[in-house]
Amino acid sequence: MFTGIVEELGEVRALTLGAESATLTLHGPTVVSDARHGASISVNGVCLTVVAHDAETFTVDVMAETLKRSSLGALRVGDPVNLERAMRADGRFGGHLVQGHVDGVAEIVSRTPGENWEVVRIALPESLARYVVEKGSIAVDGVSLTVSDLGRDDSDHVYFEVSLIPTTLELTTLGRKQPGEMVNLEVDVLAKYVERLTGPRDNR
Repeated sequence: MFTGIVEELGEVRALTLGAESATLTLHGPTVVSDARHGASISVNGVCLTVVAHDAETFTVDVMAETLKRSSLGALRVGDPVNLERAMRADGRFGGHLVQGHVDGVAEIVSRTPGENWEVVRIALPESLARYVVEKGSIAVDGVSLTVSDLGRDDSDHVYFEVSLIPTTLELTTLGRKQPGEMVNLEVDVLAKYVERLTGPRDNR
């Protein structure tokens, strides 16, 4: 379990792509400072398992399902990534409940600078729209954010907006990503549980 509070801006150091899998080696001295084999680290919002590490880097395997549901398959050597260790039971809960199980990918539509923030509009897949509410929580590339606006554009496509403070712009990949680039989305798991508990019972 994670909180969506990015601890470190890491970097892809090596990438091996297979037919249906990938192996990533990432630079992240903060998140490997107490790492062990089998530890969970969120990489751009995807929970991955450490299979090897040294004092500054760690290696993870990425399976076909993860590549299909996330943007990790588009990473290249040198790309920055958001990193967060799994939450300690005695830690502060600064963001919201983030599982590291990506629900889908979405495109950044626009960026609008403000006086001391930046508004980022992101296309919202129709299949996820029912889980997103204004002032609710959403994880974007593993960053816990509050939805500041939600609506449909002139083409009837659903979008949501988040307002990024200077710290988020500086310390996460969201300060660098431009319109047209893809991000990983994880909606609030509480919304999915509520839907499951109140919807028709199908025994699945």
